[in-house]
Amino acid sequence: MANARIQVLLTGVVLAISIQSSWAFTEQGDQRREARDVRQETRQEARQVKQDCRIADEKSNQQCRQDKRHTKQDGREKARDIKY
Repeated sequence: MANARIQVLLTGVVLAISIQSSWAFTEQGDQRREARDVRQETRQEARQVKQDCRIADEKSNQQCRQDKRHTKQDGREKARDIKY
């Protein structure tokens, strides 16, 4: 009788731990997906920034590249904030 109670208790503990850890993995997965989406959106935005810059012809190609780099870096920072 005591062995059965211990076995039921241990089974409950193992089940609770596995449910908690799977929830944590799901949350991390969601954060990674959200961060990846931010980075992908940033890439598109950076491309558009550079194209707009080149079309406007107000800056040199080097300055347009720097604008694109800054845009991408801002996106990376946002993604890091989401992930961590």
